[in-house]
Amino acid sequence: MRDLDEFEDTLIERFKEHPVLANITRLPDEDFAAVLLQRRFVSLAFTPSYDLAIDLLSDEAGLRIARIILREEYPDSHGHTRSHREDMTEDLRRLGVSRAALVGTRPTAATKRAINDTLELIADAGGHDNADLRLLTILRFWGEVLVSVEYGRLWERMEPLLTRDGENRSRFYYPHHVHDAKTHSLATVSCLSGTHSDRLATRVTELLAREESTDCFKELEERALQLKVSFYDQFLPALDRVGV
Repeated sequence: MRDLDEFEDTLIERFKEHPVLANITRLPDEDFAAVLLQRRFVSLAFTPSYDLAIDLLSDEAGLRIARIILREEYPDSHGHTRSHREDMTEDLRRLGVSRAALVGTRPTAATKRAINDTLELIADAGGHDNADLRLLTILRFWGEVLVSVEYGRLWERMEPLLTRDGENRSRFYYPHHVHDAKTHSLATVSCLSGTHSDRLATRVTELLAREESTDCFKELEERALQLKVSFYDQFLPALDRVGV
């Protein structure tokens, strides 16, 4: 497991250093808003991606973890509490994104491709003999670990705007940065771990122990990273405009 941790941590560092994320504080306001508005569409695809994976999972322990995480996106069945997606919109408004921008923005070709390719990756994983391992690996790395990394970088830009009198007022980005994070290594994670990444890791490591090879784990994490990288690559011209 320690070798896999080193492999995974290398991918995480590569993502952190994507030029757009590493220079997020240098983007003009309009370009930063464009990043957030496009990233919103990827976030909207989170729940259908989880639903698709749940349809294809047969491992009961993995299913329970995925169901719990999915249900946390809608914390109140009576309609009195905002969903996580509504919390995201609230943060966007506090960051200065107008309702007109929310209404008028459409997903770009690169954003659509990132979403479609994610659904295709999940669907393809379901057709393998070790589908459960593949599906949980995707959910964990694409949907949790790398999301925490993204939002940690975005928070560098958001923090001054969403913190008032020492109070963190973020309802979506900062909480997801925290509760999606990888906080334990694959070698030491346990059922007592609390974040989404670590909860999924408990089952992923158990399924990995049954495999003769870890190649599929590495392949899927590489592909999940590429989905994220391709999404952010569309904003590289914004860095050129500010001379980064």
